[in-house]
Parts: sequence; C-alpha cells; structure tokens
Amino acid sequence: MATKVLLTGASGRIGRMLAPRLSALGWSVRPYDLEPPPGAGADWVRGDITDSGTLAGAMAGVGAVVHLAGLSGEAAFADLLHHNIDGTYQVFEAARRTGVPRVLFASSSHAVGFHARTELPGEGLATTDLRPRPDTFYGASKVFGEALGSLYADRHGMRVASVRIGSCFPEPTNVLSLATWLSPGDAARLFDALLRTPDLRYEVLYGISANTRAWWDLSPARRLGYAPRDDAEAYADAVLARHGALDPADADARYLGGRFTEWTGTEWTGT
Repeated sequence: MATKVLLTGASGRIGRMLAPRLSALGWSVRPYDLEPPPGAGADWVRGDITDSGTLAGAMAGVGAVVHLAGLSGEAAFADLLHHNIDGTYQVFEAARRTGVPRVLFASSSHAVGFHARTELPGEGLATTDLRPRPDTFYGASKVFGEALGSLYADRHGMRVASVRIGSCFPEPTNVLSLATWLSPGDAARLFDALLRTPDLRYEVLYGISANTRAWWDLSPARRLGYAPRDDAEAYADAVLARHGALDPADADARYLGGRFTEWTGTEWTGT
C-alpha cells in the first residue's frame, strides 16, 4: 500500500501542481485546504491550517506531511503571524502528537534574501549554511519555520527538511527566475526524494531546477537523491527578449531575494 502523505495548501499554486505529480510517483496524497483542489476525492480534508483538531484528525494514518500552506509573499504581520507562524507551529505540533515521523516544510529563498550575490563565498553559490537574512516579514516567517523544524527534529526525533523554494511556475516568468526556477516536475522529484530518504534528520535545502544560471548550491539536495531534469536556460531567449537583461544595479541582480529587499511594507522603493 502506498504511503499516505498529507499535503497542506493543496489548493494553492504549488499544491495544485505537486499533488498529481506526487500521486504519479506512487504516493497516496491526502489534500488539506479550505477549498477543494482540482479532482479532490473523498480523502480531501477541509480545514484551516491553525485548526489543531482538524489537523490532528487529518494526520490519522499518515506517514509524512508536506507543508505548503501559508501566505506566499509579503503581507501584514498579523496575517503572517496567523498563517505562517502559528499555522506552521500547529502542523509540527499535530504531527508530534499524532506520531507522524516526517515533515517537509516549504521554506523560501526569502529567508536569506538580503544576502548580496557579491558576498557569496567560494564559487558564488549560496550554500545552506548561510546565516538567515530575511528580506521581508514573509522571509522572517520562513526563518521561524526552519528554526521550528530544527527544534522538532532535535527535541522529538522527527525527520524534517526545510526546502527554500525559488520560483515554482510552469515556466520562468522573469530574468531573476532564470536562476531561481523550480519546474513543477523537479518540485515533485525533490519532495519525492525527501519522502524516500531513510536517514533524514534535519536538512535545509534549496529548491530549484538544474539551472545554468543558478545562484544556489544544489549539492545537499543531490546528496539526498534529488536528480533535477529541467533547466531554465531552455526559456532564456524568450525571457530575455520579453524583459531585457538585468541592470547590475537592479535588486534582482544584486540580492538573493531580488526586489523583495525593496519592500517597505506599503510600496516598492526601487524602480
């Protein structure tokens, strides 16, 4: 029998792309969201991410949680507190209480978004041991989730991975995403590898495809069995024709978090 995986945020943009691909790779996916995802069957659970009772019930018979739910960009702090901070705590705590041994947390590159590319060590790739430098309250909420995962791994022996997802869309959408793109197929391959890793303890990984222009080090993810097949370079000519090359002074060229570093809370400060 296929291992059952609870997928929070199953109706979100990434969830809708990931669920059918994980199913095709042999996982039994139980979607969890406030709205039914496309093709939702009887196993879909309607629930808020902060509803501890519904979460615990949804975890019955589950072998792992893929936690995608939450706000996916900058927002009012109170909203991030509810969805991304309390919601992530409720997921980890429900998993602990119900004995689910593995949680894969969808973090973000914005947890380290204020690192400048010129400051990157070695070969100019962002390694997973960079100190957190969030570029927004959203990025800070992902730093919290990573820290919480580390705590639950160390204190409760859970198997946890925090995946710093770049730009997960069917195709790269702008010049920055030529470096940060994670194809839907590679997203499924990455989470599939992490679901199968037997000796997972706690890992922080970057979630991108095998992009020629990548800024992030994929070697830790490859070590755990991730074998990406896609490369944003296949779309480079079309993207550059549409958007033009980046000005070196542009935040998208200077920082790992791109223009998120220019967000004041009410507006973008850059051009």
